[in-house]
Amino acid sequence: MAEQHTGIGISIRNLYKIFGSNPSAHIEAVKGGMSKTELNEKHSHVLGLKDINIDMPGGGIQVVMGLSGSGKSTLIRHINRLIDPTAGEVIVGDEDVVKMNEAELREFRRHKTAMVFQKFALLPHRTVLENTVYGLEIQGLPRAEQEREARRWISRVGLDGFEDNYPNQLSGGMQQRVGLARALTNDAPILLMDEAFSALDPLIRMDMQTVLLDLQSEIRKTIVFITHDLDEALRLGDRIAILRDGEVVQQGSKQEIVLRPADEYISNFVREVNRGRVISVEMVMSEFAGEPGGMPIRTGTVLEQAARTMTDAGVDEAHVVDADGKPLGRLKIGDVISAMVTPVDHDSVAA
Repeated sequence: MAEQHTGIGISIRNLYKIFGSNPSAHIEAVKGGMSKTELNEKHSHVLGLKDINIDMPGGGIQVVMGLSGSGKSTLIRHINRLIDPTAGEVIVGDEDVVKMNEAELREFRRHKTAMVFQKFALLPHRTVLENTVYGLEIQGLPRAEQEREARRWISRVGLDGFEDNYPNQLSGGMQQRVGLARALTNDAPILLMDEAFSALDPLIRMDMQTVLLDLQSEIRKTIVFITHDLDEALRLGDRIAILRDGEVVQQGSKQEIVLRPADEYISNFVREVNRGRVISVEMVMSEFAGEPGGMPIRTGTVLEQAARTMTDAGVDEAHVVDADGKPLGRLKIGDVISAMVTPVDHDSVAA
């Protein structure tokens, strides 16, 4: 059976990327405050990333979100150094990927990272099984072990019976399941997913999100997930970083993003969010005034579910408990409902 990872943390430090004929000649000017527009107009260079600092949790899902041209796909390609930075560090575990030589980088890509692409990137002349074993072939594992691992993950992503089909015989959603199975078969602790579900129809996309969340609850890999879709970011992300014009505008938990948007740009993103499906009970619970009262509700429960549970039970008060059943705070149905419908005004919320 494949090894299960608790996750390797990733730390992006002071990362800059300038595209052009002589990027290093302009890095100090950019660090000194030269804008993206000025760099392009004066020097015909493009600022891709500016002073990116993100700590990505080991064993969690880090979503990097932004509109087209924000730099999110450029950023993810720095993690496995498909793109070299102009300046900065990419620390994976305790290794700086930027400083790896060619042989070290090749080993890192083979054994530490796997990538799932938006356009599936399947080999058309290979069957589902043959596509799925591809990474293990490169690693040189025995064929029997390759097929055993591949068949296990093909089954886990719901493609039993399709092992001998070719990509052109599969729907888009099925092809992306093959891409996911291939990445998981590689057994890398880091999974890089660049707009992995963006090409799929909405219902299939939600289905794939569910597949990923179900698998992640077991495998606990470090997943970096790129998206331009806020609903997808909020559903998948343990942490979210929002990029604009190559810079991080805000980063934090999904609840921090929704409750404390950093500026008007973020506020516009989160204005129509269903807060009841994002905010969890510990964000609105109050301290006990005496003994815990009402029914217990587990920490991490979102407000919509808490309201439904309390309403079904006919109670207007509950207490929030941790995984061990220890009471943490008091929850009132009125506070739950109020928090679900109150709009966020970023000017009135402390940063």
